[in-house]
Amino acid sequence: MKKTLPLFSYIFHPIFIPAMATLFYLFFNRSDFVSQEKIFIFFQVLIVTVLIPVLAFFLLRATGNIDSIMVSKISQRKIPLILHCFLIILLVRKSITIDSYPELHFFLLGGLLSSLLALILLFLQIKASLHMIAFSSLTVFIIGLSLHLQIQNIFTIALLLLLNGMVATSRLEMKAHTIKELFLGFVLGIIPQLLLLVLWL
Repeated sequence: MKKTLPLFSYIFHPIFIPAMATLFYLFFNRSDFVSQEKIFIFFQVLIVTVLIPVLAFFLLRATGNIDSIMVSKISQRKIPLILHCFLIILLVRKSITIDSYPELHFFLLGGLLSSLLALILLFLQIKASLHMIAFSSLTVFIIGLSLHLQIQNIFTIALLLLLNGMVATSRLEMKAHTIKELFLGFVLGIIPQLLLLVLWL
């Protein structure tokens, strides 16, 4: 089990969470979008939140600003978080707008708020788990989406709650975070999503 636990940190890396949320969103809204539009939306999110950050990672590693994909050092987290915030702003302003995709728009806004809070904490030398921020926000989003669309997703929600624990355990096993940093990340991911939930639920 100890050998497989780190896999959860890689599979559910924060850069993958917006794309996962988009897949859930498009899958649940079957009747609202044609297949071509779904593909277009998904690839927009994939390029902006996965492809560009991966390219930026290789650039930052080549220049010595980052030494690992997990970005464990506080000093190395600032540039990736600033880039992430910029890319999310780009998405919500240009592509995932409130008029076209309100639920996904507010999810990304919640993610942006969580990232900004995590960035502010970095300047105070406080590290929060970005994995927990991302995955807990995804969990709240799926719960909200299920309520909003009146879909019974008990199994999916239960699985997501279990995976929250697995991701947290994975981060502890890799000695990437303390329990306090994991809890802080969990709270930072949940609160913005809950605050914005009332605007689209």
